[in-house]
Amino acid sequence: MTYLSDDFLLHSKRARDLFHGYAEPMPILDYHSHLSPRAIAEDATFPTITKLWLGEDHYKWRAMRAEGIEETYITGKAGDREKFEMWARTVSRACGSPVYDWAHLELKRYFGIADLLSPKTAPDIFAKCNERLQDPGFSARNLLRKMNVKTVCTTDDPVDDLRFHRQLRTEGFEISVLPSFRPEKLLKIDNTDPFNRYCDQLSSVSGITIASFADFLDAVDKRHAYFHEQGCRSADIALETVPSAEQFSSSEIDTIFSQVRGGKTVSGDQRDKFVSALLLELCRMNHRRGWVQQFHLGVLRNPRTRLFSSVGPDAGVDCIGDFSQGRPLTRFLDALDRDDHLSKTILYNINPRDNDLFACIAGSFSDGSFPGKIQYGPAWWFADGYHGIVQNIRTLCTTGLLNRHIGMTTDSRSLLSFVRHEYFRRILCNILGNDVENGDIPGDMTMIGALVSDICFDNARNYFGFDFPPFQAPKEKHDFAMVR
Repeated sequence: MTYLSDDFLLHSKRARDLFHGYAEPMPILDYHSHLSPRAIAEDATFPTITKLWLGEDHYKWRAMRAEGIEETYITGKAGDREKFEMWARTVSRACGSPVYDWAHLELKRYFGIADLLSPKTAPDIFAKCNERLQDPGFSARNLLRKMNVKTVCTTDDPVDDLRFHRQLRTEGFEISVLPSFRPEKLLKIDNTDPFNRYCDQLSSVSGITIASFADFLDAVDKRHAYFHEQGCRSADIALETVPSAEQFSSSEIDTIFSQVRGGKTVSGDQRDKFVSALLLELCRMNHRRGWVQQFHLGVLRNPRTRLFSSVGPDAGVDCIGDFSQGRPLTRFLDALDRDDHLSKTILYNINPRDNDLFACIAGSFSDGSFPGKIQYGPAWWFADGYHGIVQNIRTLCTTGLLNRHIGMTTDSRSLLSFVRHEYFRRILCNILGNDVENGDIPGDMTMIGALVSDICFDNARNYFGFDFPPFQAPKEKHDFAMVR
């Protein structure tokens, strides 16, 4: 079998049957991305493959630095051709990395190029891609269409006016591009001046004068309601760990907020109390409006000061953190659950040591109100390579129910990243197909195929409550016999 053949990563007949018959036809629902809604609304085009491929993809930047490429060829002022050549050099030495697989899947699926990228092939691939990018079929919207994307959820600040989401809906764009509520800046009270400037922005867009913590919550809730009106059904919360502060009074939070609004700094204990109080209120808003809340936990962000100063955040230097997660997370979820205010929740861990922990916590807070209410999220960031996806699936099989898994998400800023759904689906089908062949699970391919279809698309559709009919794959592709 050759690399990137039709049966790439599919190591048995049953794996191939499952992928080609069930997973491959399914559309894509990407419930967490960092795509630009403006680029989609304006149907952006790209003059070169470098702009499209390397412009904001920190996975690629990280690999290039590991190869010893100078920053000028990564985020610096070097020309597009030179940057592409350095990327080709990196890829040629990255065999075995998920970045290597994704890069070649992207070339093949979007551009029809099956050649391996290397310094030798780089000039020809650069020219071919740039030529094809001149075709209107390679605009932002058409790139989504090309990959059979049904829904994309972006990541949006509470003060955003969401005008590009409104534009897309008004124009009747057939792919749902929905906002997600990302309250990151609301939580950063330890940076007093930026926080106060942000409060002023919040006050302006909400029309509420913010003189107290109660005013602050009213303004946040007003924005939360506005996001709901614009189709938002998800909040995304990124933290090192959920704060462990448990005991605080309303008056204490009022005092802390007033202190910050007065320009004074807060202690670590005060910060944790404030973040705990605000998170609880945000989660109650999510529950009240029936939203899904996603917790991305454990990232150690911006550890390299020099690069952060020159390039800024999200530059490809964040890393896995070794924070203690279990006790504060369970206490926080329990605080919501005690009053029946725990909404549907997805828990993402970045440290693989926490796989079993997060999957077990998800099972502990399921309550029968909705299938798979608390989700152990898909393999994320540093864990979304081949082995990380396998570990994620196997962990869920052990501690939960695989049939309730809500599938893959890209968590990406790149319009070419949707091949990661195919990558996940191939690995999923390979695991299940091999298990059937080995006699480790039943050989009812209709049953296993339905499980694959659910994981690839239908579970996420039902979980988020997106309003479009279930996808129906061609019936003739579901006609497999049971293994004898």
